[in-house]
Amino acid sequence: MAKVLHSTNCFNTLIRVAEDCPAQRGEEPQPRGGQPTVAVLQYQMIAGAPYKYTSDDVVFATSAAGRALDAKAAKKARSLVRETFFSRGQACMRASPLGKRFGWGVHADAEGRIALYAVDSKRYQALAPDPDIAQVRAMRNKRA
Repeated sequence: MAKVLHSTNCFNTLIRVAEDCPAQRGEEPQPRGGQPTVAVLQYQMIAGAPYKYTSDDVVFATSAAGRALDAKAAKKARSLVRETFFSRGQACMRASPLGKRFGWGVHADAEGRIALYAVDSKRYQALAPDPDIAQVRAMRNKRA
């Protein structure tokens, strides 16, 4: 019996910043205690290559399991760890600190590849009212 894989990918969707996001514009996340946070890793990966990676790629690469793999890890080993990782449901980009705290919207194109747009950018303002793009919010920081 094949394992069921749970994807975090979304298509033709804008994940808007959380309603209670404290940032008024896109802020670049900073390392904490000299160590990169998940927000820093996600920001560097997506901002450095817009529309190259899917949500699954980013979530896996910035997870503890993905970071534990050596860059020279064999493709088969990487694939096995990734399959095990996605055999359980994972938090999607709606739960990312980029949209919850740092003011970044995440746009997924028709192929599921993602890019970041600052909440105060013209591109974000153009995507937000677009009726052809699914609109969801990043998760709130606190319960209502």
